[in-house]
Amino acid sequence: MSKINDLFKEELSLLNIGISLFDQDYVSQRIEHATVRFSPPADGDRELLEILDYLDRPEIKEKIEAANEEVVTRIIQSQPTLIGYDKALNVVPGMHEKMILHAGPPVTWDNMSGPMRGAVTGSLIFEGLAETIAEAEALASSGDIEFSPCHEHDTVGSMAGVTSANMYVHIVKNKTYGNISYTNLSEQFAKILRMGANDQSVVDRLVWMRDILGPMLKEAMEIAKEIDLRLLLSQAIHMGDECHNRNIAGTTLLLQALSPYLVKTSFTDEEKAEVFEFIGASDYFSGPTWMAVAKNSLDAAHGVEYSSILTTMARNGFEFGIRVSGLEGHQWFTGPAQKVIGPLFAGYKPEDSGLDIGDSAITETYGFGGFAMSAAPAIVSLVGGTVDDAINTTKQMYDITTTENPNVTIPILGFRGLPTGIDFRKVIELNLLPVINTAIAHKEAGIGMIGAGITAPPFEAFKKAAKAFKEHIESLENES
Repeated sequence: MSKINDLFKEELSLLNIGISLFDQDYVSQRIEHATVRFSPPADGDRELLEILDYLDRPEIKEKIEAANEEVVTRIIQSQPTLIGYDKALNVVPGMHEKMILHAGPPVTWDNMSGPMRGAVTGSLIFEGLAETIAEAEALASSGDIEFSPCHEHDTVGSMAGVTSANMYVHIVKNKTYGNISYTNLSEQFAKILRMGANDQSVVDRLVWMRDILGPMLKEAMEIAKEIDLRLLLSQAIHMGDECHNRNIAGTTLLLQALSPYLVKTSFTDEEKAEVFEFIGASDYFSGPTWMAVAKNSLDAAHGVEYSSILTTMARNGFEFGIRVSGLEGHQWFTGPAQKVIGPLFAGYKPEDSGLDIGDSAITETYGFGGFAMSAAPAIVSLVGGTVDDAINTTKQMYDITTTENPNVTIPILGFRGLPTGIDFRKVIELNLLPVINTAIAHKEAGIGMIGAGITAPPFEAFKKAAKAFKEHIESLENES
């Protein structure tokens, strides 16, 4: 008893587990303490706990771990290479003149968010299928236009992701596995189609991109033949980009690689100057390029039986969808699109913000973007938070991933490889969702970007994926 009494004569150092509310009392009493984040596995959901227990059976876990090793090997060994540019109609599988590709899982016109509706109507005017916004809205709702997710056509698109027949796209080939991926070109500015803006200035820029920028890039790559994008991605991250929302180094490197060939094209000096000025006007030019790198690598890793690793995270402003490697094909598991929390441009309020939108979360699915914010501490000036937040976010993401990518490393963390291979089992067990940094579009069509911030997928999507995965594994086990 005397030892217990002695304990209370000393200054206490407390460890608080789980309930952060107690911190306020400790602070007010000036008591030294530390708080450990804790929540029950699977958020205490009995059904999910049973699923995790089933998947943890030795004979099943062994197969899952082997499959996951194959998946991350494919991601790491993929070598995405830029081989050209062309109109979507000429190269994107299944594309036709009355098809509009969009970001995220499937969505109908009735459920499209304001930014996506703005982008769709603007693209229909650009394509000459409508003359006014009203005509475009009527056409979009008529059933004559086919809407389809970019991801189901080997493609990704940032924000609204809207890609129409005569828009130019990157052509990226995986030199290791042979698959090809596509993504459209960056429009650069805040008032742009992918953010939902659709006035005449937006359409005029798209026309110039169709007639000058796209053809010049196409001709330049016909001369260059190929550019190693994985190498440029790695260099950009070493130079302070996270290659989702901060692309200063990446755009410089990509322009440096393209420049010798752009100047050799048959275009006039005035047209070449326009292209260089356009690329120099904003650092986001390379943003879509890195999305194609991630898509190209993750598609090579999709369809590995028994794998619990995510190969897609994508949003359309209405729903957030994920896909799992071991559930091949276009199986989407969705939940409601989330709010994005972060700084807004002057004059805008949180209630002006649209919900999370875009295929650009493919970057986090690969392991950069929000997962690599520690490599780009300056990103906090755009998306909010502190440098410590950026570093700690990356460290947390190692807890829900399978391995590290030795080909793309983060200097400030001792050159650790990117967190690679999001395992939905770990997400559920730890109640730790992937972190995504992203732009914020106005909720109404026709306005554009109003800020940037941080968000995460809905837990509901992971719960649906886990249930489907268990059922699929049970069927495989029964067959064997």
